[in-house]
Amino acid sequence: MSHEKYQSCIDACQACATACEHCATECLHEQDVRMMARCIELDRDCADLCALAARLMSRGSEFAARLCALCAESCETCARECAQHDAQHCKDCAAACRKCADECRNMAG
Repeated sequence: MSHEKYQSCIDACQACATACEHCATECLHEQDVRMMARCIELDRDCADLCALAARLMSRGSEFAARLCALCAESCETCARECAQHDAQHCKDCAAACRKCADECRNMAG
């Protein structure tokens, strides 16, 4: 598995990880942090899975496709949660998650 073949997915995973980390941090500064708890949890899981997926694709791991399938699921779940909130960081995160989910689904085949 050549990592160049999956560069668009690697890029989407890295962008999504960054968006999720930013969203989680901003959620911690919201007026009602307890209301954002699920969003923060999903952001953190999604960021970790996206970062790991990018690393596995970069090294051509035999496990990359299976992890990308899980990453797509995590991204979809995170996007649904973020879409429920009005904050711009949540909207930006949802968009990054949707794009990453599409790329990961394509990569996983």
